[in-house]
Amino acid sequence: MALELARLHRSHGGDMVFLCIGSDRSTGDSYGPFVGKMLKEQQFPHPVFGTIEEPVHALNMKKVLGEIRCRFTDPLIVSIDACLGDTHRIGSILFNDGPLIPGYAIRNPLPGVGDCHFKGVVNHLDPYFPADSLNNTRLDTVLRLAEITSGIILDSTRLSIPEIREESV
Repeated sequence: MALELARLHRSHGGDMVFLCIGSDRSTGDSYGPFVGKMLKEQQFPHPVFGTIEEPVHALNMKKVLGEIRCRFTDPLIVSIDACLGDTHRIGSILFNDGPLIPGYAIRNPLPGVGDCHFKGVVNHLDPYFPADSLNNTRLDTVLRLAEITSGIILDSTRLSIPEIREESV
């Protein structure tokens, strides 16, 4: 995943912006904001929008996307959000090209965001009460996924920097 993200960044050639989506008011939905917090704590060299302290969620996403468009010209936007899935997929991290559709699992889909995205499978999808699945997620699962995801992203940044790649050869 780190290598694929580094390749996307190099082929894009412009700014790379991270949009960490979620809320601090729901355990399962805090995956994105925890990734954002962990990246910022590591003095991450790319802009990060969405942390536990300042989450990006359904109520402010349009405003944040407007800010990104004003500050950056054609950035590569990497979206990060929690998702629900099959029980055997809990703890998985998915990385895909194309936009992420926040709110899809809880039947409140928002417009797609990002050029590529990470999704952390934080819990199983209860088809009758999907919001309960997010609220009843173990914090340990969320934090573990956030640590792994932020590590992947940090590794991708190291792979994107020519001087570091040359030293490691």
